[in-house]
Amino acid sequence: MTVQNVAVIGSGLMGRGIAQVAALGGFRTTIVDVSESILQTALTNIRSEMEKGVSLGKMTAEQKEQALSRLLLETNLEKAARDADLVIEAVPEDMKLKIETFVRLDNSAPAGALLASNTSSLSITEMAAVTKRPRQFLGMHFFNPVHKMKLLEIVRGLETAPETVKVAEEVGRQMGKETVVIKESPGFITSRINAMIGNEAFYMLQEEIATAADIDKAVKLGLNHPMGPFEMADLVGLDTRLHVLEYLHQTLGEKFRPAPLMVQYVKAGRLGRKVGRGVYDYPPPEKKA
Repeated sequence: MTVQNVAVIGSGLMGRGIAQVAALGGFRTTIVDVSESILQTALTNIRSEMEKGVSLGKMTAEQKEQALSRLLLETNLEKAARDADLVIEAVPEDMKLKIETFVRLDNSAPAGALLASNTSSLSITEMAAVTKRPRQFLGMHFFNPVHKMKLLEIVRGLETAPETVKVAEEVGRQMGKETVVIKESPGFITSRINAMIGNEAFYMLQEEIATAADIDKAVKLGLNHPMGPFEMADLVGLDTRLHVLEYLHQTLGEKFRPAPLMVQYVKAGRLGRKVGRGVYDYPPPEKKA
């Protein structure tokens, strides 16, 4: 199977990042969301990131324009799915919402199309089970920021066919990614390890062992991580991190019980960069003239 048309469901931070690398990889890419204004905001962000790429010499102006010409905006999920060879779901980490989305996609996408979830921790098999194509269903877990992070976790559900995995690996390669293939397990590889590191960092902060800045500094300089655990949590979203931990706690046991301080931060609305305040405070974005 050759993938030419990709549909990305959701234009948030992850969805628009996936759409960007898909378009740059040569795929005709449709971004789907609930309103035209949301989609226009996503397109503006994608264009801005590509312009930064041109200024840094990561791509040419011609490559940017060609990629942008391959991007389409759509508010009708069923219409977008009808033309897709591969649909990548990037809606919030809520199993009920994902299942509802995949029921609609399964009823609309061509019989030969592949369905993929960008979930960072939830069960691929459970999502696949609500479709009539579990052999054509898999996880494609990208990392934030998508245009910079090289890794793509490809997750096999119970019934995912080997051919489906091979197609996803080739799609990932065209998007400029390095892939690893994982048998489904809660949290996969990176989310499971990251959740443990981030949760332990919150326990350390709660116990006043060190400041957030010093914990981040120690992890970056001592373990050679590009970002500290609190910087990463603020970037991903503390609510997202908490959802992942709650799922891992439910499926893997007590060692993943969320730190009470993280729960407090989320209840206080301190969700990270997207709201201007998480572990750290962030200045409001500058208004363009």
